[in-house]
Amino acid sequence: MRAVICRDYGGPELLEIGMLPDPVPTNGEVLIRVHASSINFPDALNIQGRYQVKRPLPFVAGSEVAGVIEAIGPDVSSIAVGDRVAAVTQVGGFAEKAIAAASAAIKLPDDIPFEFAATFSVTYGTAYLGLVEQAKLRAGETLLVLGAAGGVGIAAIEIAKAMGATVIAAASSPEKRAAASAAGADHLIGYDDIKDQTRALTGGLGANVVFDPVGDRFAEPALRAMGWQGRYLVIGFAAGDIPRIPLNLLLLKSGSAIGVFFGEWASRNPAAAASHAEALFDLYRRGALTAQIGGRFPLEGVPDALVQIMERRAVGKLLIEM
Repeated sequence: MRAVICRDYGGPELLEIGMLPDPVPTNGEVLIRVHASSINFPDALNIQGRYQVKRPLPFVAGSEVAGVIEAIGPDVSSIAVGDRVAAVTQVGGFAEKAIAAASAAIKLPDDIPFEFAATFSVTYGTAYLGLVEQAKLRAGETLLVLGAAGGVGIAAIEIAKAMGATVIAAASSPEKRAAASAAGADHLIGYDDIKDQTRALTGGLGANVVFDPVGDRFAEPALRAMGWQGRYLVIGFAAGDIPRIPLNLLLLKSGSAIGVFFGEWASRNPAAAASHAEALFDLYRRGALTAQIGGRFPLEGVPDALVQIMERRAVGKLLIEM
């Protein structure tokens, strides 16, 4: 099979497009013939050796796929050969065939296309977990979304609007703010004066929930934009540094900061993850979720796609088509 191989930690230019033997599923695993995979920010961290879990070299990059089950491990009974699935693979997704834990593979209804399925597990799964289960966002509340034109930002906007919330979308350029508007955001702001802009749009009350996949120097002003008993969702650190925030801000607001680590949560709660997936499929059928595809690449285009992610130029999800 063709695969994108990381032999040394570093930038996308070090990745190798090569041939590898087809992987063989063992106990608890399935082999997926990949139809599409998508790029996520943790993929860039993985190849640099900067993710929470440092992957041993060499490895095949890529963490999210959709395709058809080609083989199953000897003890797998929940999924059969020929089933259409979406899966979080952690690594191995940028290849023509990928191994996934059977518990991490979600069966796809026939009306859910691979294109959407390849984009939904990480971004929509993260946004749904954070907004619905952890922050318990309610209709009529206000959500502030940072990185609003990225894949997970757009997912947060669409889910929040389906829940009846008002969305303030923060993005760094007119093009990105236009993408956030197309996803349904009610208000568009830049990153200057996040606190003042948010409070002006909320009558001085601040946001009920903050959704932050950006971090770095933007985290503290976003936290200051949060209102009384607000919930601050820590999604990631796409802007670079992990921020150090003054905890007295949470005290003064009687607020909470909540980490949203979808991959680990899903591995610990597979039944709940499957339930969330069904809810997301229903939202897709209703037209509430669009999976905005900001770019399509062949397998050989993975390095270029990763550069777009790392330079924060991507709008929507970047799709790898086999």
